[in-house]
Amino acid sequence: MLLYMSIGTSPARSTPLHSVSVAGAVIREDGRFLAIQRADNGKWELPGGVLELDESPEEGVRREVYEETGIRVEVDQLSGIYKNLARGIVALVFRCKPSGGAERTSDESTAVAWLTPEEVTERMSEVYAVRLLDATASDGPHVRNHDGRQLIETR
Repeated sequence: MLLYMSIGTSPARSTPLHSVSVAGAVIREDGRFLAIQRADNGKWELPGGVLELDESPEEGVRREVYEETGIRVEVDQLSGIYKNLARGIVALVFRCKPSGGAERTSDESTAVAWLTPEEVTERMSEVYAVRLLDATASDGPHVRNHDGRQLIETR
């Protein structure tokens, strides 16, 4: 069912509400991934957050990674798009390279670490681990859906 609202003389379709977030899949030369332990829930994830209205996705990635970890990055390329179907959040994940700074925690992170691929799969839930592992694949960018806990295959 489509809902219409009258604006002037032309009908306008109601717009679903979504949030857009950005995250950095930061990979060192030795193959380790930058990860944070979130302050709000204690879970390990890649650094990222809500994209501000006045910034490009690449600017948002650089800002979020630096704010949460103290690491400056060069944004390489989009490695995946991930939609949380339950919450309406679309996450744009970019493969990045570290370019400076030093690891530190923030109000949003209680720990910052460089994890091996094995540690990523041990510490992170499937929906976050896949974002880092997808960044190393050459067949991306990947498009995946999830419910906040596990991946959902769609046709």
